[in-house]
Amino acid sequence: MPVSLDIQHNAHVATLQFHNPPYNFATVELLRVIADALHALDEEPNIRAIVLCAGGKSFCAGADLVSENGFGAAGDDPLREFYDQAIRIFAARKPIVAAVQGPAIGAGLGLAVAADFRVASPAARFAANFVKLGFHPGFGLTHTLPRLLGAQRASLMCLTGLRYKAEEVAAWGLVDAIAAPDSLLEAAQAFAADIAENAPLGLLATRATLRRELVAEVTAALQREHAEQIKLQDTEDFAEGVRAVGERRPGNFQGR
Repeated sequence: MPVSLDIQHNAHVATLQFHNPPYNFATVELLRVIADALHALDEEPNIRAIVLCAGGKSFCAGADLVSENGFGAAGDDPLREFYDQAIRIFAARKPIVAAVQGPAIGAGLGLAVAADFRVASPAARFAANFVKLGFHPGFGLTHTLPRLLGAQRASLMCLTGLRYKAEEVAAWGLVDAIAAPDSLLEAAQAFAADIAENAPLGLLATRATLRRELVAEVTAALQREHAEQIKLQDTEDFAEGVRAVGERRPGNFQGR
């Protein structure tokens, strides 16, 4: 089944629900579809806030590193194509509330953190699991996580690669509200409606100030992340990490 996106409008809030079954893997196409929709909504004066959510049990399980060309790229640098679309998501101008119902892992965490706020179900899980793959963090997380959580908590997530429950990371500021699974979307839409009741020009101006330089800083972080990932993707440790994660076991890493 191809990537799809459902868009619903309710007063001044738009809800974007993306689908890339079965795990909502992050691909170039998925990020492009989301970015296209966000930029189109930037041009709709009636929309003041956006809810970003996913169909299925996972919010986004990260990139598909097992399948050949799991990024769905067209050229010889899949990571570059992938991150070009990520930058477009960060460049969107209107406030975004992510509704996270399940795992947000790796690039999926990056997508959730690209939003301004996160409303999560108790079933949500958050992980920057790159080091468990023998890899380097991506999606701008080496900048966005410290910006959001502080250097210590960001280091904890990036250097352990552990999964965290919504309740654990709510106190860190990674999750802004927790809602029951059957009312998660409604809670996220109510959160967005609290934003959208405000003056639209003031919202745009305030968000632009709060996120000033963010796109440039994320772009710089992505350049560093891309370079490190290119170096690591041909190592034996990365191949072992992908196998180990697929087999749900610790990696037997050799440092080569």
